Amino acid sequence: MSGEGRPSDIARAALEAARAASAARPRPTRRRIAGPRRTWTGPRPGDDDPQPLGRLVDSLISHQDWTEHTRVGAVFGRWSAIVGPDIAAHCTPQTLTEGELLVVAESTAWATQLRLLAPTILGKLRASVGGDVVTRLRVVGPTAPSWKKGPRSVRGRGPRDTYG
Repeated sequence: MSGEGRPSDIARAALEAARAASAARPRPTRRRIAGPRRTWTGPRPGDDDPQPLGRLVDSLISHQDWTEHTRVGAVFGRWSAIVGPDIAAHCTPQTLTEGELLVVAESTAWATQLRLLAPTILGKLRASVGGDVVTRLRVVGPTAPSWKKGPRSVRGRGPRDTYG
């Protein structure tokens, strides 16, 4: 027999050497992080629980004071849902300044119709985004093409005067 010993003795010696090396190594200290301990929040979710995205966005908007900007954006973003698809197909909102919403109609007939429907449209806007966002509605028809080209122009009917 050789002087090495049995395999179980060799394994036991290796295990004891590994334990001794592990005991000689410095152990990391455990630090306790100071702060509030998590407590039971009851039947409702707590602030640190997962929240629905809509609730988080609403709290961000109110915390950052973006409510006026989001209400103005809702007029343009939800125009079709507010006024209905029939009206929205024939007009588009252009600008909103100091409570006056400028709406451009696709024809003069639709501009006239929208002027008659202005109180109804204003009521829908008040109900949807709030009463102080849009206070007046100004409806304009399509703009006619300009015959003026360049910095100088001549008075008269333009190119139509040579047609006949």
